[in-house]
Amino acid sequence: MMDALDRAIASTQAHLEALRMPDGHWEGHLSSSALSTATAIVALMLVDREKHATLVQKGAQWLCDHQNADGGWGDTSISKSNLSTTLLCWSALYLWSADESSAKEHLNGRRIVATPNIQHADAWLTAQVGSLEPQAIAKAVIGRYGKDKTFSVPILMLCTLCGTLGKDGWRHVIALPFELAALPRAWFGAIGLPVVSYALPALIAIGHARFHHVPPAWWNPLRWIRALTWPRIRPMLQTLQPGSGGYLEATPLTSFVTMALAGAGQLDHPCIPLAVDFLTQSMREDGSWPIDTNLATWGTTLAMRAWSGDESSPNNRMEGRRIVATPKDWLLAQQYREIHPFTNAAPGGWAWTDLPGGVPDADDTSSALIALKKSGHPCDSAICSGITWLLDLQNRDGGIPTFCRGWGALPFDRSTPEITAHALLAWWTWHDELAATLQTRVAKATQDALRYLEASHSAEHGWTPLWFGNEHTPDESNPVYGTAQVINHLAGNDSLATQARHLIESGLNDLRSAQKADGSFGGDKNAPSSIEETAVAVEALCSDKNADDALVRVEKGAQWLLQATSHGTRFPPAPIGLYFARLWYHEQLYPVIWTLGALNAARKMLADGKQKH
Repeated sequence: MMDALDRAIASTQAHLEALRMPDGHWEGHLSSSALSTATAIVALMLVDREKHATLVQKGAQWLCDHQNADGGWGDTSISKSNLSTTLLCWSALYLWSADESSAKEHLNGRRIVATPNIQHADAWLTAQVGSLEPQAIAKAVIGRYGKDKTFSVPILMLCTLCGTLGKDGWRHVIALPFELAALPRAWFGAIGLPVVSYALPALIAIGHARFHHVPPAWWNPLRWIRALTWPRIRPMLQTLQPGSGGYLEATPLTSFVTMALAGAGQLDHPCIPLAVDFLTQSMREDGSWPIDTNLATWGTTLAMRAWSGDESSPNNRMEGRRIVATPKDWLLAQQYREIHPFTNAAPGGWAWTDLPGGVPDADDTSSALIALKKSGHPCDSAICSGITWLLDLQNRDGGIPTFCRGWGALPFDRSTPEITAHALLAWWTWHDELAATLQTRVAKATQDALRYLEASHSAEHGWTPLWFGNEHTPDESNPVYGTAQVINHLAGNDSLATQARHLIESGLNDLRSAQKADGSFGGDKNAPSSIEETAVAVEALCSDKNADDALVRVEKGAQWLLQATSHGTRFPPAPIGLYFARLWYHEQLYPVIWTLGALNAARKMLADGKQKH
């Protein structure tokens, strides 16, 4: 077993090294997205259909080629069909295929376009929704997302712009209070916006588009307030737009803003040329678009932490022509040193990407701080700034949110356990080198965070993460991933682990009940197994210091990983990543990095166990 582990670890690390960029970091590769592709081609058609005809044709063909056998679409090419993505793809193909000369009949104001792909989608949607009536579609979409309007309103807007909600489609698009964007940014968390913190551009553009088409009655004060505030709010879209043109480097968000402006007669808006450039340059050779440009900073920090061998982290290397940079240098350059215009975040954090559309967040900041410690970086102003940034983000409930403190009205702005545990590990990784004032703050924040983790733990499932899920669990959550990562973070520092031992033990009990007979894990005990979920769970099981069967469980899990990865040579990904508004994705680096971490942890535990016996 030990020899097999050693060979697989060497192969996995070589695979990870081969994915490294020449300047020292990892960029990874996000899955192509049917949802992103649909939104992109709609935006391009509405801006200038003739000019972008070639790109639209390629995108539409990709959608046709990647329709699921049941007639729907999933977010990735290996995802189950879902309502949101199917509606967007169906509507995009409808707009692309529609031709007045071929329209022979109408249904509720919607022309019938009878292509095989659309007919197949018609059948899937009818089975899911009950009918293709606009009211039924709108009710189903709103029901899926509840009071969070971040994605339900853009979906209904796109359907309306494409004609699939009939001639009165705008009346099914919920009005968004875009006039609130004129208020001071510091008020946003308190006023309870109906969209999450990162969706402000969509609130503005889509809110105005709906107002343009269906304004309130003349006697309603909102009609005049919105009309008067639009000239002031309109330039904000340009202020929030990064130099790349892509809001958050995200194709869907950028597309929604672009099509909303185009659909409201705002084709002269200065944001549109840059947004269109972003969309045209983001299209892949096969005609698809990813959900985001890359997760380079996130992938790099995870790779640096998983790295094994004599070096403390990936080192300079010779490629026959020159020495490439260390990822540490690259990572330090990604830290934000000014207030961020998008979320008003203070300096000190890191985003998920090295591109200008990124926004500093707690998960990436925590991972960067931990990776820099492993690389041998000293406790300097960059580290103290990052630690302070995380401390300042902590919510009143003791948990850590993703982007902004105090935006707790909607799920994707609330505290979340895996990010809270991650921040704890970042704090305690540097604790002994911090100034006394920061150590005092860390001590207080730690007690609050541990209380939050205890309160957020479910006796039935463990901890549910925010940014990872599983399509095959009843509520699409992923308690195995969430619980495993909370354990991995809490156990990652001896001082922290001592304080959190009771939480670690609770999580280990959850994982033991979820492990399958063959040693693997899925999103829960019934979901299909994946490399990603098995890897993070096996690494967590290596924290088990008490259970008599701990060695057996770890060995079985490691054996499954050896077989699933062909001993560290192949790493098929699973779509367990959740992007903004519950959009599924998979990432090339995840199974590689997490397998490397799991195999290293398993080898150490098994070696220690053999020595004791």
